[in-house]
Amino acid sequence: MIFDRTLLFSNAQAIVADAASTDIVNLGATGTAYGHAAALVRDIGKGQCIPLLIQVVEAFNTLTSLRVVVQCDDNEAFSSAKDVLEVTLPLASLTVGRQFPLVCVPPGVNERYMRIYYDVIGTAPTLGKVTAGVVMGVQTNGVTF
Repeated sequence: MIFDRTLLFSNAQAIVADAASTDIVNLGATGTAYGHAAALVRDIGKGQCIPLLIQVVEAFNTLTSLRVVVQCDDNEAFSSAKDVLEVTLPLASLTVGRQFPLVCVPPGVNERYMRIYYDVIGTAPTLGKVTAGVVMGVQTNGVTF
């Protein structure tokens, strides 16, 4: 997978408690069409698949499961974050190389900023890292999610 630094949410981010991704993606302000008062509506998940990879790069311990949520918001502080899609994987699945079954940016990302939120379920882990970002393509080796 090829990651672009400007489209990276987490780069081997240690997940030891509930946390937002260390980085966010600024999708930019939408423009206004000539002759119209309102700005254009955004929905980057509409139409073609925009590949998204969320992968375990260090195995987790002690937690029960990890919930990963794609969020968007109109402000960089995410004070009114909107959950767009979520996936939960049990501890037994959180091994090195495991990819979360979110292979595309989901429909509904219609605000300026986007991030990933990690929700630890159960005991806080002392081990476990994730890398996540928009990529050119997701290698699945023929595995379906």
